[in-house]
Amino acid sequence: MPDVEYQIERLDHLGIVAGVCREVGIAAWLDQQVGESRRDVSVGTAVVAMIVNELGFANRQHYLVPQFLANKLLEHLLGEGITADMRECR
Repeated sequence: MPDVEYQIERLDHLGIVAGVCREVGIAAWLDQQVGESRRDVSVGTAVVAMIVNELGFANRQHYLVPQFLANKLLEHLLGEGITADMRECR
């Protein structure tokens, strides 16, 4: 039998928050309202990141969102390719 390695990481309640945002389509709806853009992170994804930040009980200002998200599993929370150091606009 081959050796199998598992890695356990915690999402806490943020996985539920991000899942509800995804299920109700917050990011997709906001992106549709904004239309085409040349942003690294879509407006909808940035708003979901702010919601996750606010409901993460971090009590941090919005400019500190990247610091809050730095140790979170962003691929699961916000989508593939999203990193904490990305900015909404250039």
